[in-house]
Amino acid sequence: MTTMTKQTSKYLSSEHQTIILEAVRQAEACTSGEIAPMLVAESDDYREAAMRAAVIMAAVLSTGVALAVNDTTIWLFIPLATILYFPLVALANRLPALKLAFTPAAYIREAVRLRAVRAFHERGLHRTREGNGILIFISLLERKVWILGDRGINTVIPPERWTSLASGLAAGIRAGRMTETLAATISEVGGILKEHFPHRGDDSNELPDLLED
Repeated sequence: MTTMTKQTSKYLSSEHQTIILEAVRQAEACTSGEIAPMLVAESDDYREAAMRAAVIMAAVLSTGVALAVNDTTIWLFIPLATILYFPLVALANRLPALKLAFTPAAYIREAVRLRAVRAFHERGLHRTREGNGILIFISLLERKVWILGDRGINTVIPPERWTSLASGLAAGIRAGRMTETLAATISEVGGILKEHFPHRGDDSNELPDLLED
């Protein structure tokens, strides 16, 4: 089952989609496991970070104006900071990278993990016949990757085995080599699954080969 959608095309050209779909097809030809890559624009809207950024920027700008006009009383600072806050929070909400800069790293990691877990269940990776679905989840804004396996996989393959693969894929994305690194990761995941879930004659493709957001 292959999937190419307009939504996916926002992140990947048709040529790159073809490369990834072919990598999934070849990997799944050797295993009964189901490999599903998924790309999302971001894992959270980071609204609190936008508000935090706006407060800090409003305070800095108001301080600069107060010093420039030689009026450091609260009667100038507070009204000016309040007025500046609203356009600045709107600006921050339009600049995802700015919101990310005002978000703690631990919060970002947890946001991506939770989004990956949600996607795993929403897209039905927990409903494969042998419990051997695996999600390769890529969150583009954060440039982070989670690889999640279903119950059948986790009983024979420790989740820690996917950590180095996820780290390598994330590094490839940061280096601007997402498609080739993702294709290589899919191939390696297929090789790992083949050891424990070899291809069966009655296998069917139970999941799309490229999931959309």
